[in-house]
Amino acid sequence: MNGTGVTPPYHVVVMGVSGCGKSTVGALLAARLGVGFLDADSLHPVENLRKMAAGVPLTDSDRWPWLSEVADAFERAAPSDGGLVIACSALRRAYRDSIRSKSLSVHFVHLVGTESLLQSRLVHRANHFMPAALLSSQIETLEELEADELGTTIDISMPAERIVELAARSLAL
Repeated sequence: MNGTGVTPPYHVVVMGVSGCGKSTVGALLAARLGVGFLDADSLHPVENLRKMAAGVPLTDSDRWPWLSEVADAFERAAPSDGGLVIACSALRRAYRDSIRSKSLSVHFVHLVGTESLLQSRLVHRANHFMPAALLSSQIETLEELEADELGTTIDISMPAERIVELAARSLAL
């Protein structure tokens, strides 16, 4: 489904597996929209960060409280601020449904790329808790956006500025 007709306040989740550029694209898109940006990684409890840093994939029971925090962030965003862009993996439909529980108008920007491109990005990323070894578990977990979900899918092989342009266009800007 495309984002035609999406109006402020913008509630946008830039989603995808680790290494796809969620934080970079999310921050640039938020700046273009003139709204706040939040990296959902900052909402993880310390236990989740430790697990991932140790190479242990999160379970659904690890994720549900975190996803609730992500949904709450949209609810806390003041309409006068124009909205919020959140970088969040949102790998499964059920996770996206949980995020939408507080804001039905969430628009998902799904960043996709080849496994080799993602691996090369992860290998060269410094100071991040998510090891490249967990990429395969994220790819296995990933469920593509479904036709009834408000959102767009964008290939990450382009420069970030072009990805942001396409994401903004999907919001009918």
